[in-house]
Amino acid sequence: MPSQPESRRSRRRRGHTSTVTIHDVAERAGVSVATVSRVLNGKELVRDETAQHVLAAAKSLRYVPNVAARSLSIRRSQTIGIVLPAVHGEFFSEVIRGIDVAARKDNYHILVSGSHSDAGEMIAVIEAMRGRVDGLLVMAPDVALTSLREQIPADLPMVLLNSADEGRDSITIDNFNGARSMMRHLQSLGHKRIAFIKGPGPNADARERLRGYRAAMGIGAPRELEIDGDFTERSGHAAVEPILKLQERPTAIFAANDSMAVGALSALVDEELNVPRDMSVVGFDDIPIAHYVSPPLTTIGVDLAERGRRALPLLGESIAEPRRDARQECIGTTLVVRKSSAAPPIPAQTGDQTSAQPQGKRRGRKKGDDS
Repeated sequence: MPSQPESRRSRRRRGHTSTVTIHDVAERAGVSVATVSRVLNGKELVRDETAQHVLAAAKSLRYVPNVAARSLSIRRSQTIGIVLPAVHGEFFSEVIRGIDVAARKDNYHILVSGSHSDAGEMIAVIEAMRGRVDGLLVMAPDVALTSLREQIPADLPMVLLNSADEGRDSITIDNFNGARSMMRHLQSLGHKRIAFIKGPGPNADARERLRGYRAAMGIGAPRELEIDGDFTERSGHAAVEPILKLQERPTAIFAANDSMAVGALSALVDEELNVPRDMSVVGFDDIPIAHYVSPPLTTIGVDLAERGRRALPLLGESIAEPRRDARQECIGTTLVVRKSSAAPPIPAQTGDQTSAQPQGKRRGRKKGDDS
């Protein structure tokens, strides 16, 4: 006659090691598995005394819920997907930090991936996350919103972190007014020729910052003062050369983000120009390093972590009520004045325009020319 299978309790007495299951909790508490499930999932219809008894049994057994099984029962993974153009650098790390802080409070895990600012890659990443996450936080600065509309199901909860779309929840930055605020600061110091290092053209934040710069400069402002950049330190460094070659040199450089401003500061040091005495340099975003460069960077403060913290509850609302109307929120900016901006150099009274400009390293000097 075949022997009867040992009970879980007997196996534990004999020294067998096995993962504690919901059945073990039910056995210890003397209730059904369904009752344990209702208690652990916070469902009602269970008496307080019974619930406390079940929780005590689970604690005594050191029971850890099976996340995969729980996800199947409640149709939730308790995981949020985050898709960013990149996952390195202070800007993105601050955004992720804000999301992570909010996620921990709501007992969510986060799954992070970079799209490399490529439309096809972004769609592939989002498709890979479908079914594994309850919702998505997406920063898509270089991807047309029409691509997302066509490829991503409307019922997939998603919050855009930088682009406004009537059909999706979004958290944006007031880039336009932030840029105008910085321009007013420079103009109040006496600067008139202000160079602007642009961000990448398809980037929504970059476009709004450029629009704010142009609005402050006014109609007819020379486009030669607008220098291409791509939000990297390297592009900010490279932009200084064409700026210094302009026939009438600007007295200030406004970089569309702090990373490019840091690159510009480095290039001006290479050219033996003093900031801010010879050239003011300002940025946008107020990333942590902006306070520690030399000189400390005047910039537009954006609470990047707050952007992430505010996005998560908005996504939570969309997960709980997927058919509600989309909501758009905009985060304001703050002018942060530090030591990298000052009044422009006083023009020399010689009648020669170029004599008023700081020289730095001499460019294009012919051999034997000591003048």
